[in-house]
Amino acid sequence: MDKLSAMKAFVKVVESGTFTKAADALGVPKAQISRLVQSLEQELKTLLLNRTTRRVVTTPDGAAYYERAVRVLDDIEELESDMSTAKTHPRGKLRIDVSPPLANQIIIPSIEDFCANFPDIQVDIGVSERPVDLVGESVDCAIRAGALSDPSLVARRLGDVRRVLCASPAYLRRCGAPQHPSELNDEPHRVIRYFTYGGGRLSYLLERDGEQCEIYPGSTIAVNESSAMMAAGLAGLGIARSNMIVVAPYLESGRLRLVLPEWNAGAIPLYVVYPPNRHVSAKLRVFIDWVADVCSKALAAQTHR
Repeated sequence: MDKLSAMKAFVKVVESGTFTKAADALGVPKAQISRLVQSLEQELKTLLLNRTTRRVVTTPDGAAYYERAVRVLDDIEELESDMSTAKTHPRGKLRIDVSPPLANQIIIPSIEDFCANFPDIQVDIGVSERPVDLVGESVDCAIRAGALSDPSLVARRLGDVRRVLCASPAYLRRCGAPQHPSELNDEPHRVIRYFTYGGGRLSYLLERDGEQCEIYPGSTIAVNESSAMMAAGLAGLGIARSNMIVVAPYLESGRLRLVLPEWNAGAIPLYVVYPPNRHVSAKLRVFIDWVADVCSKALAAQTHR
């Protein structure tokens, strides 16, 4: 039995009131409609219709089945319609996950442009620093800076985020501005360090015109999160190393200043990732293209700055 055809036949009989009218509406013989409904009743092991010589009416089970069947058929029709127009009119809910600096400095300030171009896409923006389980949490894609922790994910590189050293004006007045990275190994300078649980002491490598200088900063403060690094730098606790996405608004406001700006403090890659077995829907495809363009322009502007 073709379950979908039987369901359509049953719904049409209920709505038209007779097998004859249902057959005319569907353009098939009356006997075929009768067979489909009978097969459906046998499959469900219940009577769906009470038949009379003039009209058919639903049984209690038939009325309940009709309500559910109408919703199922409507959903199928909507799905088919969506698939046929998805390429030109992407629609539906899109869930992304992004770190706080990327969300607050790049994605959210620019997202209105995406929403205006694709008004039928609802974007749910999850903001967190934690590694997200894309499959388990039904996330369509994530945008992350740094090395990929899961090599099984499909990744598109969006660019590189420049790292810089910076400090508060108060710190620079108190300790002075270093002229060479080697000064950061000694008093009076302190560099706020990152730490990882179970990890050793981190060194920083700076480069300029082929010259390299590796420093092993001493500090009474170490953090493991980018906003904490900025808070420590703003408090004048030392020289902070972070990326331009995080630092840019503080440089613009004057609350932080670049330290050793002519030295290259490295860069970290920026990716958009999604599960390898996830169908790349039209809504995800247009978002990836949009975010690639937005991030490219933002990173170029920050590098120029």
